[in-house]
Amino acid sequence: MRKLSLALIIIITLSIVIGCQFTQVIMASKNEFFLAYPPDRHETTAQSIFFVGVASRSDQVYINNQSIERSKSGYFAATFPLEIGENQFKVTHQGEEKLVTVIKNNSIAEIPQDTSFGKASLTPQQNIERLTGESICFSAIAAEGARVMAKLDQQVIPLASQTYLKQLAANNAVLIDSSQPQVESFAGHYKGCSSFSEKEVNAEAIYELTLNGLKNSQKSPGKVKISSPKHLGVVVITAFSGITRTGPSTDYSRLTPLPKGTFATVTGKEGEWLRLDYGAWIQAKETSPIQGATPVNSLIRGIYSRKKAGSTEILFPLEVPVPFTVQQGERTFTLTLYNTTAQTDLIRLDYDPFLRRMDWQQISPNQIEYIFRLTGIQQWGYSLRYEGTTLILSLRDPIEPEQSNGLKGIKILLDPGHGGEDSGAIGPTGYPEKEATLIVAKFLQEELTQLGANVQMTRTSDVDVSLEERVNLIEQVRPAFSLSLHYNSLPDGGDPVTTKGVSSYWYHPQAHDLAAFLENYITRQLKRTSYGVYWDNLALTRPTIAPSILLELAFIINPEEFEWITNLDQQRKLARTIAHGIQEWFDQD
Repeated sequence: MRKLSLALIIIITLSIVIGCQFTQVIMASKNEFFLAYPPDRHETTAQSIFFVGVASRSDQVYINNQSIERSKSGYFAATFPLEIGENQFKVTHQGEEKLVTVIKNNSIAEIPQDTSFGKASLTPQQNIERLTGESICFSAIAAEGARVMAKLDQQVIPLASQTYLKQLAANNAVLIDSSQPQVESFAGHYKGCSSFSEKEVNAEAIYELTLNGLKNSQKSPGKVKISSPKHLGVVVITAFSGITRTGPSTDYSRLTPLPKGTFATVTGKEGEWLRLDYGAWIQAKETSPIQGATPVNSLIRGIYSRKKAGSTEILFPLEVPVPFTVQQGERTFTLTLYNTTAQTDLIRLDYDPFLRRMDWQQISPNQIEYIFRLTGIQQWGYSLRYEGTTLILSLRDPIEPEQSNGLKGIKILLDPGHGGEDSGAIGPTGYPEKEATLIVAKFLQEELTQLGANVQMTRTSDVDVSLEERVNLIEQVRPAFSLSLHYNSLPDGGDPVTTKGVSSYWYHPQAHDLAAFLENYITRQLKRTSYGVYWDNLALTRPTIAPSILLELAFIINPEEFEWITNLDQQRKLARTIAHGIQEWFDQD
């Protein structure tokens, strides 16, 4: 009893100290006139801009003479339309004025009216390399009604006006329900494609434009190199985990990363990006060329498994470390090897209660698919690495609490978002997301520990922790799962008054069930609004070694939800709810 009382005193004292610090930050700003967003001279391409701030309740807040509604504590948010160019706003309260200029830039390329080409519209913008016989497209922006063509090594490619295309919204438009294509017509955009099969080429494209009897010609900024398949290069992945994508820039979606030591054949180049023969693109800086190597191709024969503590390893002995992709399904795990041909007559896969069997097939002359049939729906993490030329797949065993009531024996990694120089989003008072996430994470750590869990944190104070350090910690700790905690904001064009709620984010299918379960559990138990469940390519959702999810617990820019975020009792209740949700997730059949 004495130890329990002392522990209770410590917990109560800590809560009071945290609560006082929290209250001081909020109370210090509550009676001030403060504009948290947008900053002066802010630039955007959005159709509207929102204002977020705080002012005392003793008098009204006006934006361009329009009275703005506020929460009971004086927090406000309001949205205003924007015109192209400079937009002037005057925010006033009790005779004090704040002048803000918001600059709206045109997201649609300007169409010339003379014989000039649109700015930075001629392709390629950087040097590219393709194979003979491969289709290459050329594009330009020019006045409507012009005749446009491109010439490459004496071959003429007519460019046609593209009137049927639409401009796609940015990915984050999904967050504000505005992801529909924004422009109905691409008039003034010209495009044409051709292939070059006769000989190798290395030259700029020359564009010619004719309008009303006047002509103009201009070279493309980048060269086009057409190479023979006989001259294919081979590279080895030198990065610890080579990031592969669907196209030649970071705008394109990620594919399964390739571990250090993987060999891959190069079939194209674009600037600093290499196209690999199975379709993925990778930055050249993550590779090193192998002089004199022939295109990657390997045989595979016997495959076998071995049991390790907490996991099963399957070994694929290869002549060459080839590229691969992974796909998780319900009760299946699929590994596809490229540039590989089977000479397999014998496979050893010992009894495993989680791994029922493995099926495989040669789905094309140089592509093999291995499908692992699993006994359970939930997958608990995996890793892939090369040891020499042998690919080793490690599948983690199922994880369950040691007792039916509680989380004893469960290792959980909590990540309070942001910290140090990275404040994250800010609320109406300027209160940073990094402080709110740390408070709720400490409350959650306490609740989970009481249920028997072994909880580790990526940070326990206001310090800088890089995304790489957080990801590495997940790899080192190998928890049952990792949970990153955040409070949400919106891109320009959103409405911070009507937008609210809890949302969850996952990347690998093994994390989907936990993400969806917790989002539903929190909103149902606390009667909070649901903002949805999202698949998202985030650093803290990408680790494969354990199910990894991210929770956005509320919108810190929403005045009503900011009231809830700054209520210490409500945040402790939130932490308790998340902890009980985790326990129920483990208890479900």
